[in-house]
Amino acid sequence: MWSVVWAAVRSKAPYITFPVAFVVGLVGSQLERLLRGDPPAEAPDEQSISEQRLERKLQEIAGEDLPQVVSLKDKLEFAPRAVLNRNRPEKS
Repeated sequence: MWSVVWAAVRSKAPYITFPVAFVVGLVGSQLERLLRGDPPAEAPDEQSISEQRLERKLQEIAGEDLPQVVSLKDKLEFAPRAVLNRNRPEKS
């Protein structure tokens, strides 16, 4: 008789264990929620690291006077120098 019962339980195991596991999981999650309390509220709209970096750069730029650059007329040479001056004639 026991062999017939065990064979039936083995063949119907998924149909038995799924509802039991579901109930155990539901009870466990509700118990954990009661013990821990409500989750803390999240901070509204936190910026990503790249957004924070851009904001910091914009604030740094806002404090500087950007138009103070060297004029091209004042520079002696405004073309990049060739490697080892091979392709450029010497200036007199």
